[in-house]
Amino acid sequence: MMVAMGIYDKLIHALTHIFKEFKKSVMVFLPILIGMGLGIVGLSRVIEVMFEKVPIQTNLLFIGLILGGIPVIWNRVKGSTIRLWHILGFLVFFALVVGLALLDGTVGAEADLTLNLINFLKLCGVGIIAAATMVVPGVSGSMMLMLLGYYEPVIRTINGLVDALAAGDGAGIMQGVGVLLPFGIGVVIGIVIVAKGIDILLSKFPCMVFWCIMGLIVGSPVAIVILNDFSDLRPVNILTGVVALAVGIVIAYFLGGDKFAKSKAEPASESGNDKSD
Repeated sequence: MMVAMGIYDKLIHALTHIFKEFKKSVMVFLPILIGMGLGIVGLSRVIEVMFEKVPIQTNLLFIGLILGGIPVIWNRVKGSTIRLWHILGFLVFFALVVGLALLDGTVGAEADLTLNLINFLKLCGVGIIAAATMVVPGVSGSMMLMLLGYYEPVIRTINGLVDALAAGDGAGIMQGVGVLLPFGIGVVIGIVIVAKGIDILLSKFPCMVFWCIMGLIVGSPVAIVILNDFSDLRPVNILTGVVALAVGIVIAYFLGGDKFAKSKAEPASESGNDKSD
């Protein structure tokens, strides 16, 4: 969604330059964090009910929000010479998103969270992997945790830590911290490393990066269709679903409008032979 709204590369830059450009980075982070907080508190129940009562329309609304951002990305690459590796990048990342959707339900064996050095290092590694997939657009960090067998154990540990804090259970608090601390360390390391890597790639190979991101975005609606039940296609569902799809496209298009106008005038180009002809 951040890619579709045209703020993804700004966020990555702010994340990797927070100490060098602290005030500027905070001005990027602050409205996003406020919006996320308001969205979680104010809309999580609404969205839960929407998925329960009108799942087809809700999924099509989200597909529309994704598709409406494609012009933003297209105008970042339009005007640049299309190379074979651009197409390959698009196809690889398209296949990655669709492949993860096809693997849904193929959950790994539940992980052992016994407190020892080996598990400490494993949790750090899992945190890095989870953070890396969270930073890459279109890839689910939760899905990766499920495939590795850590999703439910980590969720249970978080809930257990909250209960232990409420009850003043010292042993329970130590158990929770012992699991979540290395996982949290890994998440921070993963976000910083991957965000820095993406920032470098955006500065050196923007056209290639945006072709890969476009593969992730185009693959996301396909993944949504795979992961959800669209069998109840009655006329009223089709009609209201098309309306929801259109609403999502319009919202995303206009929210990304400033970026769209800017990117239209400044297509992505890479050094060397990858500049516009």
